[in-house]
Amino acid sequence: MYNNTNNFFAFQHKILNFKNAKKHFISLINLYNFIMFNWNDLHSFITLSRCSKLILASKKLRIEPTTIARRINRLEKNLKTDLFFKSPNGYSLTEMGHCLLKYVERIESGIFSINEEFLRVNPNITGKVRVSVGEGLGVEVFTKYLNKFLLEYPEIQIELLADSRYRSLANRETDILISLSRPKKGRLISWKLCDYFVKLYGSKSYLKSNPKIVHLKDLKNHKFISYVDELIELPELNYFDEINDNFNVVLRSNSLRSQYLAIKNGLGLGLIHSFIASNDEFLELVLPDSINIKREYWINIHENSYQFKRIKAVAKFL
Repeated sequence: MYNNTNNFFAFQHKILNFKNAKKHFISLINLYNFIMFNWNDLHSFITLSRCSKLILASKKLRIEPTTIARRINRLEKNLKTDLFFKSPNGYSLTEMGHCLLKYVERIESGIFSINEEFLRVNPNITGKVRVSVGEGLGVEVFTKYLNKFLLEYPEIQIELLADSRYRSLANRETDILISLSRPKKGRLISWKLCDYFVKLYGSKSYLKSNPKIVHLKDLKNHKFISYVDELIELPELNYFDEINDNFNVVLRSNSLRSQYLAIKNGLGLGLIHSFIASNDEFLELVLPDSINIKREYWINIHENSYQFKRIKAVAKFL
């Protein structure tokens, strides 16, 4: 009887162990499915945020647009919030969408790190990188060398904002900000790119047909091209303040390119980056010993964004 009782309890113990093991196994399967379910949805979310259109995202993920739409709807339902604004122009992130994107990019970066560390797989570096830079550097230099970069990283999309506006890294208005000075606050990773010089130029035809310039005082007899004062957001662009603010400005433009062409066409004198104007055979330096304004370019990236490989790749290129 004792042996039979022991055998009975031993049998019951095995049954309980089997049930527990089965329960844990089912839990593991459910956890795996939960993780995979969520990553599929999150992967669709991050891809659509970068492509803006369902058809483009479907080509990237190699699945049907309806599948992506279904995953986005499921994700929004689970999170109880709208992640995208939908319009005829495509999908754009809501405020909560931008908030989620920060976390999903970290998950994506972690998955890439796992692939590299454990599987020795180096997935293609993909995604959009928005670069905010002054028009001179952006148009005249950055775009000239961009083709070489895109040959190395064909799946990175560059959004170039080349103007004189200030954009916030903290608010994700840009990924990489090339500023004219080092920011004094913010959780930023910053380093100096280079110095550059702004000098006074005039077209050869203009200088030939107008009064000769020998001293600074002679400039009062000439016409000038400059920025629109009210639209200057960066104090470093107030070049004329360092010479004299009492010039006869006949044309103001918020576009450096427009100023450059106006000077080249003989409309007046103007302060232009030397790396733009020095090689132009139609332009001539004016008072080079007296007017030589030094400025700096600084590369700035938010510390939360610097971990992403696409941003590191563009920063290295710069």
